[in-house]
Amino acid sequence: MTAGYFVDWDGNVRSVEDPGGGYLCEADMVARYVAITTPTGTLVHEATCYRSLADIEKAGIRATLVPGSHPWGRKADGF
Repeated sequence: MTAGYFVDWDGNVRSVEDPGGGYLCEADMVARYVAITTPTGTLVHEATCYRSLADIEKAGIRATLVPGSHPWGRKADGF
């Protein structure tokens, strides 16, 4: 069972356990909060944490689940 999901800055759904990009996640399921940080602790993104993909759908969010290997950002944005 996964620890949860969040929506990244490009509108993709990612797993808290495998955010990709070399990032780490700290999730608080009670507060429904996830902090995405670099390995040195720099905060790069904050998001709502969802327990399941069904919870994301219930919230009215239509997004694609991507694996950790999927890059963050777009080439057009300098990533």
